[in-house]
Amino acid sequence: MDNLPLIIHIPHSSTRVPQEVRKEILLDDNGLKAELLKMTDHFIYELAETAENYGHVIRFQYSRLVVDPERFRDDNQEVMASVGMGAVYTSTSDGKALRVVSKKDRENLLRNYYDPYHQLIEETTEQLLNTSGKCLIVDLHSFPSKPLPFELNQTIDRPHICIGSDSYHTPDGLVRLSKEYFAGQKLSVEENLPFSGTLVPIKFYRRYKAVQSIMIEINRSLYMNEITGEKLSQFNQIQRLVSEYIKCVSEFTV
Repeated sequence: MDNLPLIIHIPHSSTRVPQEVRKEILLDDNGLKAELLKMTDHFIYELAETAENYGHVIRFQYSRLVVDPERFRDDNQEVMASVGMGAVYTSTSDGKALRVVSKKDRENLLRNYYDPYHQLIEETTEQLLNTSGKCLIVDLHSFPSKPLPFELNQTIDRPHICIGSDSYHTPDGLVRLSKEYFAGQKLSVEENLPFSGTLVPIKFYRRYKAVQSIMIEINRSLYMNEITGEKLSQFNQIQRLVSEYIKCVSEFTV
């Protein structure tokens, strides 16, 4: 499927924390396990397992507690840096200390984990632009059914599906397709609520209309027990739903 101009981006589904990073984290093992349960987009990679049939899957292989590839590299550009959750987290989801890093340590983490990943996204995007003239990114996430303390939006009433859009990079037709698809599955849908925006490689951000992107956030209560981390009986149903959505998106043309 190398000729399909579609990237399925999965940045937050891993729980892997390399030992050299684990040594910096102040939480004990139980505390780290609890934080990973809250902060990981569990099973999203598995929910999207058929995505390779329709496009290129790019998955960050490390936990977002190592670095968060969805954040801006520069804390001055990143709104979440104000709560210690920029590209390199220094705080936990409830505001406790996660680690203390010097400027040098931070830069080393970004060079080792953040930069190579973004280089991969940029190179894949450029390859698709060169071969197809366009590239569509589906930025795939999950979110807890109740807001975590660090989240900017603390609204309790959360939809089943959150669609994140960007005024420059997200076509209106793609938003309509997405809303209609999920609403047709009897799921509640909101745009840019409780989360907003979508990933675009910085090289192309607000510069190339041919790079399109949409974020899809799935409420975890649809497919997993958020306390135990176990799958629910309807997991396969949600998996089919995600697969069919990606198939629909792969056929989308502006």
